Amino acid sequence: MSKKTRHEPHEEHADESWLLPYSDLMTLLLALFITLFSMSSLDAKQFEEMAKSVSAAFNGGSGVLDYKSANPTEATADLGKNKEEIVPTKTKNPDAAVKSQTNTQKLAQQEEEDLQKLKQKLDQYIKQHGLTNQLNTKLNQSQLLITISDNALFASGQAEVKPDARILAKAISSMLTQFSGYDVIVSGHTDNMPIENSRYASNWELSSDRANHFMKILLLNNQLNPSKFSTIGYGEYRPITTNDTPAGRAQNRRVEVSIVRKYQNGTQVISATSRNN
Repeated sequence: MSKKTRHEPHEEHADESWLLPYSDLMTLLLALFITLFSMSSLDAKQFEEMAKSVSAAFNGGSGVLDYKSANPTEATADLGKNKEEIVPTKTKNPDAAVKSQTNTQKLAQQEEEDLQKLKQKLDQYIKQHGLTNQLNTKLNQSQLLITISDNALFASGQAEVKPDARILAKAISSMLTQFSGYDVIVSGHTDNMPIENSRYASNWELSSDRANHFMKILLLNNQLNPSKFSTIGYGEYRPITTNDTPAGRAQNRRVEVSIVRKYQNGTQVISATSRNN
């Protein structure tokens, strides 16, 4: 009887199918590292362009190699232009800015000296003519304010300036000629007692008319510029004290002449007249 050939059992071959995804993974990691390395030498704009190209390639569009800016010099130039758009503008000449600020401070200081001189002249005039109970001046951060009691200027319920009060108005206008560059606001004020005559329907009309009459006398001086002057009628709505007493109502009936500052806290103020010129 013949012997059957006995075959040794074959060893099982190891499963090497894992090498395929492993090699794919290594390839992807290499691509990632290359991308990260190239990003280290790119800025945000270039990365954005690259991302658009990659996205286009995956979506069936043109790939990275089709990027329109094939010339590195042109790409760098375009990038420089984009950077200029987003970088905040710096002062080109800091010395000029410092010089301008210093000049503004000098002008503000000169203005302070001018208004102080004008106030001193007004106070001296008030004292010499015994008008301390009818006029006063006040210099603050926004203006030099001259307050004139209504009984020094007008008859009760009237807007025409008294003949002797015209002398006062002309004296004020004469002083203003030395400081003619300032805006001047003349405002009229009344108490809260209703007006009782046929000429004025309300305190609004009376206060406005009084301010206009006083301003017209100031502008009889042809050395003053009318474009710098304006009037306001406040009626009874800007009281400086109570209207519950005769003395309080007398204080509220007044005309105010405001010489408006051009500079406040060392900064130039652009007035309405300046904007229109």
